[in-house]
Amino acid sequence: MTTAFVLSGGANLGAMQVGMLRALAEEGVTPDVLVGTSAGALNASFVAGRGLTVDVADELGEIWRGLSTWSLFPPSPRRIVGALFGRRTALFGDHGLRSLIEDHLAFECIEDSPIPLTVVATDLLSGDEVDIDAGPALEAILASSAIPGLLPPVERAGRLLVDGGIADNTAISRPVSRGVDTIYVLPCGYPCALAEPPAGVASTLLHTMTLLIHKRLVRDIREYSDDAELIVVPPPCPLTVGALDFSRADELIVRGYESARAFLSVDGGRRASPADTVDVHPHGADCRTE
Repeated sequence: MTTAFVLSGGANLGAMQVGMLRALAEEGVTPDVLVGTSAGALNASFVAGRGLTVDVADELGEIWRGLSTWSLFPPSPRRIVGALFGRRTALFGDHGLRSLIEDHLAFECIEDSPIPLTVVATDLLSGDEVDIDAGPALEAILASSAIPGLLPPVERAGRLLVDGGIADNTAISRPVSRGVDTIYVLPCGYPCALAEPPAGVASTLLHTMTLLIHKRLVRDIREYSDDAELIVVPPPCPLTVGALDFSRADELIVRGYESARAFLSVDGGRRASPADTVDVHPHGADCRTE
């Protein structure tokens, strides 16, 4: 029996995966394979280098609690003006994110990861999904997290790569194609209870992307439910944390943990219709965990 964890992207909402990972560690569930996209690639690479224990999840949580929007997206008037006039490919530089990855990455090449890891990126020209399981880990994770327009693309093997969420934010197909028996899906969800649309270009862009990729997740879960045992850990609901708000990491971690604990307490998270736990729902609807 082989177990995979698939961690989706979600920018700041990736903090809730820390709580989910802690809950899974308490249940004694550990991954044989890890697949991560964007923020999920950051979390997956951390676990891939250390294994999954309660202590590792707590250590990852401390990292998330120390993040801020401006540390990851450092403002530069010159860069922003250059981007608006077509002289730059992104509004922000990637040195903040690069430093974060460098500080906590436990291996240099992905193939050297103690737990097999696949990082998902997107080819900027073709839109094709690019699954990276070999080569420099830093560049792969940076590419997987390069939100188009906000962070610059990363060149790898002659291709320009950007955020994997564009092609496949929750790459369930990857472990399915490799014959994995049980797949734990850790989605970041979407802000289902916002009272009004987000303000600002960056927040609006991320919110729109989040809605689109979440709808694809629901379709993919339904498509692959017969090919492997899918255990889809639902994100907490209602959720009002907007895109790029890294100030509420502690809240997201705690809520992610509490939601996952309650979900896993019923038959280990197994559900007859796993997509129902994360289906798109209107503001005020109850999150279904039964």
